[in-house]
Amino acid sequence: MQLTGNWSYPTSIRFGAGRINEIADACNAAGMSKPLLVTDRGLANLPITQDTLALLDEAGLGRAMYSEVDPNPNEKNLEQGLKAYNDGGHDGVIAFGGGSGLDLGKVIAFMCGQTRPVWDYEDVGDWWTRADADKIAPIIAVPTTAGTGSEVGRAGVLSNSETHEKKIIFHPKILAAVVICDPELTIGMPAAITAGTGMDAFAHCLEAYCSPHYHPMSQGIAVEGMRLVKEYLPRAYADANDIEARAHMMSAAAMGATAFQKGLGAIHALSHPIGAFYNSHHGTTNAVVMAPVLKFNRSAIETRIEALAAYLGIAGGFEGFYNYVVELNASLGIPANLTELGVTDPDLDWLVDSALKDPSVGGNPIEMNKENTRALFEACL
Repeated sequence: MQLTGNWSYPTSIRFGAGRINEIADACNAAGMSKPLLVTDRGLANLPITQDTLALLDEAGLGRAMYSEVDPNPNEKNLEQGLKAYNDGGHDGVIAFGGGSGLDLGKVIAFMCGQTRPVWDYEDVGDWWTRADADKIAPIIAVPTTAGTGSEVGRAGVLSNSETHEKKIIFHPKILAAVVICDPELTIGMPAAITAGTGMDAFAHCLEAYCSPHYHPMSQGIAVEGMRLVKEYLPRAYADANDIEARAHMMSAAAMGATAFQKGLGAIHALSHPIGAFYNSHHGTTNAVVMAPVLKFNRSAIETRIEALAAYLGIAGGFEGFYNYVVELNASLGIPANLTELGVTDPDLDWLVDSALKDPSVGGNPIEMNKENTRALFEACL
């Protein structure tokens, strides 16, 4: 019987406008008295970050911050972050920001008491059992974009600066103890970031929905997540101050990352090596390869996509849904292909090998191999 699966779902989420004001209470709930806020350079001096540090300071929790985080964080960022954490005598991490700040913050909390290299904990088989779970620090996650959904994930993505490979570092205790989803933190987000992060949420839901694995709860969440993106991403893109649209997109982001416990696929398998080598925005890269991957998987997903299109109110079945994705990308200013994204003179052999090593490969509806993966990359160019 194939109806088997291992299921676990997210943590305590405090959702709503203004709930960042509960950050000190969240620290207390997570058992932190001296947290380190981890975010990226671009956010470090913005009011939303400085105001959060002030809230911590007023509560007697200090205002320590580490912000040397690259757009695609790597082991060098991790090493510096661990030094800041250990030198400061911290007892927990507030992972604050988009995917880069959230991922690195979680991995710092995970690695602060481990003795093996971080690559020994890649999401391969049962490698996560190598970790000393008692040494993992508590985590509070505060997203400031609506896309990655990393705030409700049990992993962090880390790039290897030497091999240009993205690795997924997994452990069940990387899951945040408390998540604060405050859509006010995403007000004013630039249109290009709104588009890329929003399409990241859509990609997570779409790939989870198409994955052949059995997880009906994820399936339902994925469908509703895509409806929210369809209804509210154009609004958020058009008006940076539309708080209702921002709130629904923040929900869709968390839903996408919850749903992809069912699996990801070729969109992410292609996107990860491209992002690691060309330093492209992850969600935007997902959007660029989405339509070619739909066509690649058509024979295995056509009936499922027809049902999805009907639910979303998109006429024309598979073709209608495919055209909707192409038109949505165009309306959001997403590059039409990888060449427009900046992928020039690519080493296709390396990209293919890296894609086939990516953990997302196992969730693709069509089995991927060197020949069809190379053809898929060529179609994306």
